[in-house]
Amino acid sequence: MEVALRTEKRAACFAFWLVTALGAQPLEFAVRHDHRWRDRPGILRIAPEGISYQEASAKKPSQHRWSWAWHEIQQLYLSEDRLTILSYQDNLWQLGADRRYSFLRAGGPPFSRAYPLLRQQMDQRLVVALADDSQPCLWEVPVKLQGRLRGSHGVLRVSEDTIVYRSDRRGQSRTWRYTDIDNLTSSGPFELTIVTFERSLWHYGGRRLFQFQLKQPLDPERYNELWLRWQQRAKGLRLLGRAVGP
Repeated sequence: MEVALRTEKRAACFAFWLVTALGAQPLEFAVRHDHRWRDRPGILRIAPEGISYQEASAKKPSQHRWSWAWHEIQQLYLSEDRLTILSYQDNLWQLGADRRYSFLRAGGPPFSRAYPLLRQQMDQRLVVALADDSQPCLWEVPVKLQGRLRGSHGVLRVSEDTIVYRSDRRGQSRTWRYTDIDNLTSSGPFELTIVTFERSLWHYGGRRLFQFQLKQPLDPERYNELWLRWQQRAKGLRLLGRAVGP
């Protein structure tokens, strides 16, 4: 039994080391720049120092060539098939709105391959539209995520380091580190609201609200433990001179 546990532990450590090592290596993706007039093929490169894009043009030297250091990215949206960079540059064609650069995967590996590197390099400005189930689950509950016109169904999973919403509907899944969450509230056993730093034009202060209807009741003690865990990791809460949580 002990031998099996040690073997399992070594395997877990090796897997963590492998993901970390791969995440530190530059990655290249064949993409299409989602342009207003037409998509443009090119190569998107994600490296420890930042992100760059080079358009592929056989006729003439391309004018579409950009690079961003991490501090130049206002928000980065990551899903399996789309990566969008919101920069700090003004877009004169949109009355000074911040300029977005959106890239679609054009074959090859999904953008989720870059998740370990991006997780290391970016703070709350990273929006992970993926369900990372790699962390041991403490508990989960089936839910419906409310939407303006249409909601989505899935499962909300809580771990020591993350809260994950997994849904089969495209673009709805999310993975939040506790530091990615601005507020966490509940008005009853069948409701949970998570306020994130993801930008939104529809909610207060630009924050985005994720309002979940729970299909099973959430025990008050379990909610209190979740709230304290979030407070400890995201807000540095200390109670009676001692840190809250494990």
